Amino acid sequence: MSALLALAALVFGAACAGVSLDTITEDQLQEADGTKAADSSPTLSPALPSYPIGGYFITASSRDATNKKKLEDIRALGGDTVVTFGTPLQPVTLESIPENCQVDGKNCARVAANSLSVDRYFTFLDGSNWGTSALKCPNDRKVTNNGQSYSVLVLPKGGQGCTSSDGHYDVVVVGGSSSTATDPSTSLAIAATKLDMKFYAGLPTPIRGLELTYLPDGSYQETLAAFTERFLAYHAATNDFPGLAGFYHHTEMPLTDSAAFDSVLSLYRSQNQAIHRILPTRQAIVSPYIDSRVGSGISPEKARNGIRKIAQTSSGLQLNIAIQDGMGTGKGGAFGHNEASSAVDAFAATIVGEGAWGSKYLAPNKDYFTAAADGISGTGAVLWANVEGMAPAAKDNSCLDSRRGQTSKARLDRQLQQVASAQKIISFMWDSYFTCRGTGTPLKDQIESGVATPIVTDSTFNPKTGRVDIVGFNLKGSSASIKWTRSDGKPLEKSAKANRFDAAYGAKKGINPKLEMVSVDLGASTLATAQSYSLAVTNEWGSESTEFLSQLP
Repeated sequence: MSALLALAALVFGAACAGVSLDTITEDQLQEADGTKAADSSPTLSPALPSYPIGGYFITASSRDATNKKKLEDIRALGGDTVVTFGTPLQPVTLESIPENCQVDGKNCARVAANSLSVDRYFTFLDGSNWGTSALKCPNDRKVTNNGQSYSVLVLPKGGQGCTSSDGHYDVVVVGGSSSTATDPSTSLAIAATKLDMKFYAGLPTPIRGLELTYLPDGSYQETLAAFTERFLAYHAATNDFPGLAGFYHHTEMPLTDSAAFDSVLSLYRSQNQAIHRILPTRQAIVSPYIDSRVGSGISPEKARNGIRKIAQTSSGLQLNIAIQDGMGTGKGGAFGHNEASSAVDAFAATIVGEGAWGSKYLAPNKDYFTAAADGISGTGAVLWANVEGMAPAAKDNSCLDSRRGQTSKARLDRQLQQVASAQKIISFMWDSYFTCRGTGTPLKDQIESGVATPIVTDSTFNPKTGRVDIVGFNLKGSSASIKWTRSDGKPLEKSAKANRFDAAYGAKKGINPKLEMVSVDLGASTLATAQSYSLAVTNEWGSESTEFLSQLP
């Protein structure tokens, strides 16, 4: 039995926890409001809880057993998707070709080119082992030397096929793995197929520009396009397994409509066209990032326009746009409008400094995802969320030598409250932020022990009728507690069990299919217009949610 199923077996046997009233008794509450809270919840049958994250970025291994175990661990937490990063197509000199890439003691790139006129040399050292299926042209070579394996590709600079119309060529040295190693992408594609999971392989990427480092180097875009075609042709010949769901655009950009990033959009369009032509049933993922820091100038409106521009690069394939929420880098904020005057948390403060959320960020992440859902509408692209599973590094949360460190499940739960507009949630990154012991307990273990946590993403409260509709994850069998302050300053709280449950709420709304809705009847109340209230739920597994803050319209 997996750890997740063992956890479920334990929580199924636990009694549903009631909600305690810390501030005022129910009798006092009813006397104050002249109401009686309804309690007509149905008996709900147990079901497996599920954490909302459905996929993770991972590091591929050349060992089948390592990849299989990693995917099994992710599947046990409810994930069905893994994504790997791409590798740069790196310009190099002939002299800096890997020393082991030799043919009869001679430089492999020079041997492959023979007497051809070569403009530039490149490496693509992704640790792969492409095999003979990658060799398409007469000058291409498979090189094995000192136990290392390389594929040497000679790409024409002009025209189609293997012969350059202008007589000029580029040479790319690919691989660099052990000659006996399994290709990591092949290993992952097979493992994903066996486990009924989805694997997205990272696409080749250009290096950063020398002058504008936030943009790709465009000096060899034709070579990158030609190499991308060879990369995809290799996958079509070798990795055409059901588990290979598509490809990930490694080159990033902020979620903005600024024309400064048009070169990135052109790269997306070119690579999407190639995917759709060579592997027409596959999808792609692109992951722009939120930068809502004051001074960035990227408002939700710019994000709305920006995601539409990205969606328009799809070129016929299904493009999944997984917005990075910025909580791991300090570029985005998971807070509510009624928390705008509250201090940023300690992790965000290491990036933006001490101060209130509203003074450091233009808007909450939820506003950006709502705007993005509107901007993507009608394009055919699909809105995903990339919830950053790390935090800015501090003295007590470090993971290896990274500038980012381990976050907590409680902080991750807060992030998940903001992204209900997305149809799927993935997270950066399994290795090593979910597996390291930054604060003693790996994040994946925290999630496993708290997999049943209810996470509230939205609520509406009608004081006249006392009905509260609550949207979120793991809400089945919930009791809800709502707190607010009367006009005379007296704290009040009402609590009741849900009497309506809609497991298909997200699917029917065309958003995340894991989203559920429960309704609670608390009885009529006296809340002023725009008054704030706090909400917490306890589900049938006895797990209590992170507090959710909201207000009347």
